[in-house]
Amino acid sequence: MSELTPKSTVDVDDLRIRIIARLTQVIDPETGVDVIRMRLIEELKIRGDGFVSYKFRPSSPLCPLAVSLSVQIKKAVAEVEGVTDQEITVVGYVGADDLNQLLREQV
Repeated sequence: MSELTPKSTVDVDDLRIRIIARLTQVIDPETGVDVIRMRLIEELKIRGDGFVSYKFRPSSPLCPLAVSLSVQIKKAVAEVEGVTDQEITVVGYVGADDLNQLLREQV
C-alpha cells in the first residue's frame, strides 16, 4: 500500500512539466540561453502538496549574474499554479552561503 499525504492534491508530473516550461523563459543574459537548456537547475523535486525543491548551479563559481538569476528563477517557480512553497539552494558559487540566506529571507 502506498503512503498518501493528506494534502496530496497536486499532479506531480504535470506540475514538473509546467515548472520546466516556465523556467525555459528565464534567460541567462550573457548567453541568451534559458536556464533549463544550460542545465543550471538540478535535482528538481516536487511533493504532492506542491512543495518544490531544487538546486541552482550558476554557470561559473564567479558568475556575475548569480544573484539576479536566482531571484528570477525563484519568482518564476512561484508563479506556477500549484506550487505552494519552494526551497532553492545555490551551489557551486563563491557567495552561495550569503545568497542562500538572502533567498530564504525573500518572500
